Amino acid sequence: MTRLGESVARATELLTQDLSSDKTVERLLEETGSRRYIDLTDLSPAEQAELIASRTVEILPGVAELAKRIEERRGAGRGLGIKLGIDPTAADVHLGHVVPMIILSRFQRMGHDVTLLIGDFTAKIGDPSGRTAERPPLTDEDIARNLAGYQDQVRPFFDFEKVSLRQNSEWLAPYTFPELLGLLSQVPVSQLLQREDFRNRLAAGSGLTMSELLYPIAQALDSVALECDVELGGADQLLNLQMGRKLMELRGQRPQLVVTMPLIEGTDGTGAKMSKSKGNYVALSATADDVFGKIMSIPDRLMKPYLEAWTEWTDAEIAAATTRVEDRSLHPMDLKKVLAGEVVAALYGVEKAMAARAGFVAQFSKKSFTDVETLPVVDAGEHGAESIATVLSKVLEFQPSASAARRVAKQNGLRLVIETEGGQESVVLPEAQAVRPLAEVVAETLTSSGVTAGSGTVYLKAGRKIAQVRGV
Repeated sequence: MTRLGESVARATELLTQDLSSDKTVERLLEETGSRRYIDLTDLSPAEQAELIASRTVEILPGVAELAKRIEERRGAGRGLGIKLGIDPTAADVHLGHVVPMIILSRFQRMGHDVTLLIGDFTAKIGDPSGRTAERPPLTDEDIARNLAGYQDQVRPFFDFEKVSLRQNSEWLAPYTFPELLGLLSQVPVSQLLQREDFRNRLAAGSGLTMSELLYPIAQALDSVALECDVELGGADQLLNLQMGRKLMELRGQRPQLVVTMPLIEGTDGTGAKMSKSKGNYVALSATADDVFGKIMSIPDRLMKPYLEAWTEWTDAEIAAATTRVEDRSLHPMDLKKVLAGEVVAALYGVEKAMAARAGFVAQFSKKSFTDVETLPVVDAGEHGAESIATVLSKVLEFQPSASAARRVAKQNGLRLVIETEGGQESVVLPEAQAVRPLAEVVAETLTSSGVTAGSGTVYLKAGRKIAQVRGV
C-alpha cells in the first residue's frame, strides 16, 4: 500500500466515528494535515495523474496523456516541468489563490520540477484595457514587495525551497518587433477572439485594445521559454493556456498539457467567485478565530467544494462524510466544524485549530439557554416516567412520532445539555437511551458528570430544538 493509501485507511476509520468529539476531530486533523507534506513519489504514473485530475476541471489533451508523460519522464530519471504563472499585483492573498498552489504542491511531492513564473513584464504595463484602477502599472520595488508578501502567506500550502522562480521579463524584454510580427503572422485573430469576455464586450459595442490581444501571446511565450510539460491555470484561462500549446508547436516543441482548476465560490453563497472586491473571501492573514468563523458562515452546499479545494481529503473520504450528512448520521454543523478546522490547521497548526474550534463553540454553540425567553419546558415530576422518545413526540411535539425521535438519536442528534456556573456539558444520548424514562436518564447523566441535582440546569436537545427539563 502507498503512503497515501495508509493515511486514507486511518482517516476513513475516524470518519465513521463521532465527529462532534473534540478528540476524534483532533486525530483526524492531525492525520489529514500530515498529508500536506507526505511523499507521493511511490504513486504510479496513473495514480499520480488521477490524483491531480480529481481536483481539476479539465486536463488537455487528457488524463491518460498526463500519465503517459509522467511514465516517460520517470523512465528517464526525472520529473515533468510544471509551470504556474502568478500575478504580482497585490500583496493580500485569500483562499481562492491557494487552489493552484495545493495542486502544485502535489506535483512537487510527486517528484516533478515546479516553476513559479512571475509576470513582472506584464505587471509593469498594468491593466491593458485601461478599464480598472485595480491593476496599476507596478515598479520593480512594488513587485518585489508584493511577491514577498505572497510567499509569506501561501507558504503553509507550498514549499518555496523546492521551486524555481522565474520572471518573464527575462525573455519578453529583449523580444524584438520583427520577431513579434513574424510570430503574429502565424496566429489567427479569430483564435484570440474566442475568449468569452472578448466576445461579450464586442457584442456590447465595447472596444478591445491591441495590448489585450497580445497578453495571451505573452503568456504563451512564457511556456515556449520554459519548454513546459504542464501549465496550470484557472478554468477562465483555458484559451490563454491553449495558446501556449499552439506557440510551442509553432516553435517545434512538444505542446504542453493544460490543467485547469475550478474558480471557487465566495463565502456569501451568492454564486460569485471568491474575491476581495466582493468581500466574500477568507484572507490568509486573518486570525485563526476569524478564519474558523468565516468558514462556519458558509451555506452547507459549499462544504463539498471547499473540502475539495483546500484539504488533502480524497474523493472517497469526502463521499464518506457527505453521505453521512445525507443519511443524517452526521450533523452538517459537525462536518462544517471539521472543514473549518482543516483550513485553520493548514495555516496555523492543529493546536490553533482546536483552540479556534473551542472558541467558536463557547461563543455560539454553547450560548446560555437561559437567554432564550420562550424556551419550552418539560416537568420531570409530571413526565419523568415517560420515555424520552414519548416526551419528544407527545409532550413537547418536537417530533411527529416516537420512532422519529429514535431516529434523531440514531443520527447523534439527541443530547442532554447540563449548564452550571462553570459552563456547559453536552452529552450525546444513543438510541437505547431514547426509549428509557426521562428522569432515570437525567439522573444518571448528572451523576456521571459529577453534578449534584439542583445545582445546574438541564436541557433536552433534539436536533436544533431545545427544551428545559425542570424538577430534576
